[in-house]
Amino acid sequence: MSHQEFSLPNVGPGPDPLSISALVAAAEEPLDAVVLLLQRDHLCGNCRRQVQAVADRYPEFRERHAEVVSIVPESRERVATWQESYQLPYPLCADPSTAAGEAFDQPVRLGPLGRLSDLLGRMPAAIVLDVRDPEAVAVAYAHRGRSTWDRPEIDELLAAIAALE
Repeated sequence: MSHQEFSLPNVGPGPDPLSISALVAAAEEPLDAVVLLLQRDHLCGNCRRQVQAVADRYPEFRERHAEVVSIVPESRERVATWQESYQLPYPLCADPSTAAGEAFDQPVRLGPLGRLSDLLGRMPAAIVLDVRDPEAVAVAYAHRGRSTWDRPEIDELLAAIAALE
């Protein structure tokens, strides 16, 4: 799957369905980066804390001409409960088939067992895409977690965006 073909139901702000190209086209100002937060599942407490912490600092992403997209490998209905609880200011996508996780090499532990249970196997990932040239979207930074706690600090994500300039 190329990054341009990435298309998921979005229960937060922004285009629905959401693709990178639709997100870039809908932006009020040109975007330099898109930050993908690939979550484990809707029950993951660390995932829930991360999306809220990013929401608290969302203006810093926007100042750097970046958009954040959180992707949860669950149904639209389950993901919508996060939006109802947290009112995230950025797109929040459902990915029940884990297409985005597969496309961006989201780690899955425990082999076949981990693939059966996102709670056990799927680890968090954070990807910064350079979208300055919509025809050549590229991964500029990737953090693929080895545990549920293994996530980049927000400052690390902001630094990866700043490094594009």
